[in-house]
Amino acid sequence: MITDEFLRYMEAERNASPLTVQSYGEALKEYTAFIEGLEGGMNLEDADSDVVRDWVEHMMEQGLKATSVCLKLSAVKSFYRYALRKKVIKKDPAHGVTGPKKQKVLPAFLKEAEAEMLFDGLEWDMDNIKEVRARTLLLLLYSTGIRRSEVITLRDKDVDMVACEIKVTGKRRKQRLVPMGSEIIQALTQYQAMRDTETPATDNSGALFRNDKGGQMTPVQVYNTVRHWLSKVTTQKKRSPHVLRHSFATAMLNNDAKLGSVQKLLGHESLETTQIYTHVTFEELKRTYSNAHPRENDG
Repeated sequence: MITDEFLRYMEAERNASPLTVQSYGEALKEYTAFIEGLEGGMNLEDADSDVVRDWVEHMMEQGLKATSVCLKLSAVKSFYRYALRKKVIKKDPAHGVTGPKKQKVLPAFLKEAEAEMLFDGLEWDMDNIKEVRARTLLLLLYSTGIRRSEVITLRDKDVDMVACEIKVTGKRRKQRLVPMGSEIIQALTQYQAMRDTETPATDNSGALFRNDKGGQMTPVQVYNTVRHWLSKVTTQKKRSPHVLRHSFATAMLNNDAKLGSVQKLLGHESLETTQIYTHVTFEELKRTYSNAHPRENDG
């Protein structure tokens, strides 16, 4: 069968993973069952674009998420392109058929009240190097919006206390300068003094954030630190370092920062990437309206 040939082609020539081949096979079985169940019956070679669109609508009516529908449609599109090259069909019925728009997933972020609780409401032990390091790490992520990979690679020499800025190495080793406020400068100064006394460096990396053994913190160590402390102030499922990056961007826009400025601070190449945070701030604005407006609160 042409479908079997297609799946072998995907595996042997396209180096598709076994999971991809399996999911493509399941999508083709579902599509075949659908068209064969139409009035009068139909086969893969006879289907036209209207049939493919009907199948898409059928999947949506069954309650499938847009992402799942688009993945299954992608499998059928790939199959028909293959069948066209093999001259099994004369016209590709899936060409031009589009799947449903995927719903944008808004990034998770801390509300400003939660951030205030994190840094000012918790009882931090400022005589404990682990807690001083954790608070400084969290504050730096929140106040600058840098990525986990960027904070891990920060070196002492990248921090300029006089100019109040840090030199950050981002994706594809692109560097940018990010300003620091007085609060994070004070926190860094205190942390570095305690760090040099209690966790002397065991390597020559010059890492700003050292683990308990004196080496550079690992991605897992940073992740676990952030997750542990965020769990004390928020019930949301996502509690990763990226949540603090999202929180930084959202707080900046909520306090009238320009989108282009936030883009540069985050190190985004495209303004479109940064614009997702305008959706976040608008959703927050809608929630504020619903909670505060008297005509929305009568119930």
